[in-house]
Amino acid sequence: MSEEKRVVGDNDVVSLEYTLTVDGEIIDSSEGHGPIEYIQGQGHIIPGLEKAVAGMAVGESKEVAISPAEGYGEEDPNAFVEVPKSEFPPNIPLEVGTPLQLRDAQGQVFDAYIAEVKENSAVLNFNHPLAGKTLNFSVKVVGIREATPEEIAHGHVHHH
Repeated sequence: MSEEKRVVGDNDVVSLEYTLTVDGEIIDSSEGHGPIEYIQGQGHIIPGLEKAVAGMAVGESKEVAISPAEGYGEEDPNAFVEVPKSEFPPNIPLEVGTPLQLRDAQGQVFDAYIAEVKENSAVLNFNHPLAGKTLNFSVKVVGIREATPEEIAHGHVHHH
C-alpha cells in the first residue's frame, strides 16, 4: 500500500510561500519573511487563494490568477469621499497614495488612501487598495499539518 500524499484540506495548518503580482508589479512576497501559516477553510486568506491551495500537496507550486470577486472585491464607487484640505492635520502629506486611518463617531477605524488632490480638497478612497484588481499569485505549499482543536476554536495558528 502506498501512503496517500497529504493534501491541503479544511482545518489544516498550511505553510505557504507566495509572491503576489498586480499589474506586473510584485506587491507582496513571503521571501525574506518565511512562509505564512494559516488555517485552511477558515476564511483567513482571500477566497480565491484558499480555493487554489485546496488539494495541493507539500512541495507543489502553482500560478493562480484571482478575480476581484474572489480577492478584495470590486471597487465601490460610493467609497470615495471628498474632504476639504482644511480638515487634514498639517503633518499629513496631501499626495496621491498617502494611506490614512480614520475613526468614525463609534470609534471604528477605517483605512483609506488619498486618490486625488484637488485645489481645496482631497478625495479619499475607502476601497481596499487591491479592490478591482486581478491578483496573480505564485504559491508553493511547504508544510501541512492538522490544526489543533485550540487553533480551530481560536481561529488562528499557535506557534509552539
